[in-house]
Amino acid sequence: MNAKPTPLTVLSPHAAGVDVGSEKMHVSIAGGEPRVFETFTVGLGRLRDWLKENGVRTVAMEATGVYWLPLYQILEEASLEVVVVNGRHVKNLPGRKTDMQDCQWLATLHAHGLLRGGFVPPAAIRRLRDYQRLRQDHLSMGGAHIQHMQKALERMNVKVHDVLSQLTGASGLRVVQAILKGERDPEKLADLCDGQVLVKKRERLIESLRGTWEAEHLFALRQAVAGWEFYQQQVVECDGEIRRELGQLAGPEPEKPPGKSETGKPAKVLKHNAPQIPDLKRMLMRACGGQDLSVLPTLTDYTVLQIISETGTDLSRWPTAKQFVAWLGLAPGSRQSGKRKKAEHVGMGRAGRLFCVVARALGRSKYLALTGFYRRLRAIRGGQVAVVACARKVAILFYLTMTKGLKYVEEGLAKYEERFREQHLRRLEKSAQKMGFKLVAA
Repeated sequence: MNAKPTPLTVLSPHAAGVDVGSEKMHVSIAGGEPRVFETFTVGLGRLRDWLKENGVRTVAMEATGVYWLPLYQILEEASLEVVVVNGRHVKNLPGRKTDMQDCQWLATLHAHGLLRGGFVPPAAIRRLRDYQRLRQDHLSMGGAHIQHMQKALERMNVKVHDVLSQLTGASGLRVVQAILKGERDPEKLADLCDGQVLVKKRERLIESLRGTWEAEHLFALRQAVAGWEFYQQQVVECDGEIRRELGQLAGPEPEKPPGKSETGKPAKVLKHNAPQIPDLKRMLMRACGGQDLSVLPTLTDYTVLQIISETGTDLSRWPTAKQFVAWLGLAPGSRQSGKRKKAEHVGMGRAGRLFCVVARALGRSKYLALTGFYRRLRAIRGGQVAVVACARKVAILFYLTMTKGLKYVEEGLAKYEERFREQHLRRLEKSAQKMGFKLVAA
């Protein structure tokens, strides 16, 4: 006689589930009859009070757009445990789908302890992340106006952006501003550029500044410059807010012992679009427990700021480095059904993409040890695989530095190539011995 199946144990009879929407919040407690609340601030307050009246201590919700963020903040301030889950992991059974059924299904799963919450950074990191993401949006929209500037210059057959490496650099902006003020002499416009530019590019620059100067294209250029300058000002204001939030996160700067001066390697040069925060490096080091993450390969203070605004400074949420890189989307997923195993596509979040961006810089380096690994893997598996693999290595170094206090020392590309050659020779010698041969140098 077959034994009866053991029913699932209810771990939290007062667990709630919320189906998040832009206008309505559908809420159920342990799969019971749902209640509907509006998403206005008053409605969210009523939702919170109703949960507390019914003894709810833990709430599960899906990460739906940005609609879950106001409710999450209200419930967090009310000392309720909020579990934010991936919508792909809580799909309901096939059939008619409604918001009522979704919240009941979510509450039932949560009451039985079948949900695993995702990572939500603390409030201070969320504020820093919001400013940083807004800053990136301004840079992206400002970049569109740079394209408008180039288009207007092309329509006038002014090719200055083909000669100068960057139209919005110091030389390029002086030339563009002079054009808008009425200057048309190519030699006078060229003289506005930096002396280093004129040494090698003077003649070509003069020829690129002979245009047709139609009024409608000058108007388009003026508007494009105004739009770019507006977003540059927005970026500067974001830098001020980022500095304030980062200062609160880092805490006050400790007093220096008398008679001791600040030592250490100079910071890596910040490129264009980097935040103009004079004491950025010192604040980042204080926020990261005294660790200088810019010593890691291809990481600058700006990239460190971007990464910690996504991951936070406390990486204890991930017990091991493997779990951290899996959350980043830099580790391959797997799916097994019987004897069949196959790789599964894993989504990559913003933090994972940031590590991929810094890993691409390895291909342009001439001195880093990881550059040898990148080039060797790119020749075998292709550039995309090499980028992800190098991003994973940099992410592991980042994790170990933040959690274990790893002191990274760059060994250089030459030493890496020499060590790889020695390992390759040892493998060849072992293979020759197995076949009964002896390896002899030519």
